[in-house]
Order: sequence, then C-alpha cells, then structure tokens
Amino acid sequence: MTTSTEFSELAIVTGSSTGIGRATAQRLAADGFHVLAGVRNDRDAEKIAGEHIEPVILDVTNDEHIASVVDRVVNDPERRPLRAVINNAGIAVNAPIEVLTLDDWRHQFDVSVFGQIALTRALLPLLLTSRGRIVNITSVGGRIAMANYGAYSAAKFAMEAVSDSLRREVQDFGVHVIKVTPGAVRTNLTDSGLATSGRIVNTMTADQHNRYDDLTKAFVAQAEAFARDGVTPAQAAAVISRAVAARRPKTRYTIGRDGAMFTGMSRIASDRLLDGVLRSQNKSLAKSKS
Repeated sequence: MTTSTEFSELAIVTGSSTGIGRATAQRLAADGFHVLAGVRNDRDAEKIAGEHIEPVILDVTNDEHIASVVDRVVNDPERRPLRAVINNAGIAVNAPIEVLTLDDWRHQFDVSVFGQIALTRALLPLLLTSRGRIVNITSVGGRIAMANYGAYSAAKFAMEAVSDSLRREVQDFGVHVIKVTPGAVRTNLTDSGLATSGRIVNTMTADQHNRYDDLTKAFVAQAEAFARDGVTPAQAAAVISRAVAARRPKTRYTIGRDGAMFTGMSRIASDRLLDGVLRSQNKSLAKSKS
C-alpha cells in the first residue's frame, strides 16, 4: 500500500539481488519510496528493475561505485531527500578458525564491515541534512558466536559496535541508527555460505578433519534447517519496513522466533550455559547427518 511519502523520498538498499535485500527493495517501493537497489551486475539489475525500483551497480568494497551512488542522490532530478540507507549486503565465510586463512577473514570483513562503513560515511552528510535513518542488518550471529561461525560472527559483532557508536554520535542531529537482527531466513546466503564452507573444508588436513568433521556436519544440518524452517524474505522485509517508517523507531528489531530467543539468551545466559546448550545442539545436528 502506498503511504504518504508518495515516492517523494529516496531509500538505498544494498545487496538487493536476492533474499532480504530484494524483498526489502520491493516492499519499500510499495510503501512509497523511490528505491535505489544496489546490485553487483547488469543481469541482477534487469531482474530487480521495476516501478519505483531503480537498480544501481554497487559493490560496497568499490570506492567508485560508492561515489557514483552518492552522486546519484545529490543530483536526483526530483530533488528527493534520502530517507533511509539499508545496509544489507554481506557474505558468510564459515569454517573453524584454525582452518580459515587471513584472506578469508579479510574478505569477510571487507564486505560485511568495511564496505558498510564506507557507504555509510559517504552518505552520512546527506542523511544529516534530511534527518534520515540508517538500518544495519545484523544477525543473531552478532549476539552469540557459534562454533564454525567465527569470522561471520566477528563481522556481525563489529557491526553491532559500529551501530551503537554511530547511533550515540548522531542521535542529537535527528539521524536514527537501527539494528535489525534476523534469525533463520530462507535466502541464497545459506547456499553461498555452504559453498564457501565446502571450499574451505576441502583444504583441511587429515588431523583437522578428525577434529572438525562433526562440527562441519552440524553446520550443514543447521544451514539446511534455516533454508527449510526460516521466515521468508518478505516477512523479514516487513520488519525492515517498520523500522524505516516508525516515527520513533526502536534501536533494535528482531526477525523470527529464533532471532528473539537468541537475542534474549545473549543478555541473560552465562558463557558456560551457552557453551553447554550449543555443544548439545551441535552433537544432535551432527548425529542427524551421520
């Protein structure tokens, strides 16, 4: 349903090719925004283009792409203000820490942390002028770091800190910084994460296989459960839409029951209790794949 914005404001959504990003771009366009949907290639641009959805080539690790998006907003032909930036682009590099190379870590952080920061910094002057908002898509992995998720969770924990710091820096100037924390969502990130994990697992030594094969089985079983039981991208987009539209938004929105559960557990459960719960869960998941 079109809202009172009547396409008079801009919203930027990164990682719009599939999943949460694509659904969010479509939802915000239906809500009444002109959406600049960040994609990485022309093929994905053709797929996402639609009424009030304008694809823009945006790899958040590419400074020229970021500068081009800023120029597009500054020179908007209808002089529409920038209402929201939804930092959704991200990757999942999942494997035991012993096995991950430093290049694996750098790739995870380049896309999921440094790219988000670069885009946010570039657009912040415009958001300060429009008193807009920044919506960072985090994860339950940014609240609880499970085995095999070290690099991914480290990046998400970093974005938790960045979001909190930035919110406290700009709140007096009318800019809201909001975290949206999904649990299991049925997206292509599951498939790409499994593919990346498989590539890394293939580099393991015999000793590493002995140590970590059960964890790998547990990770695969959990990823398959996410793909089967998670909420839909459209359900996630509805939560993000509320974060964008709320007159006085919350600092955090959770998506799905597991998103709420793990966020709550991170506040009240001891490290030892969490270790026990997650160890038991991994054993059960590994057994299901044996």
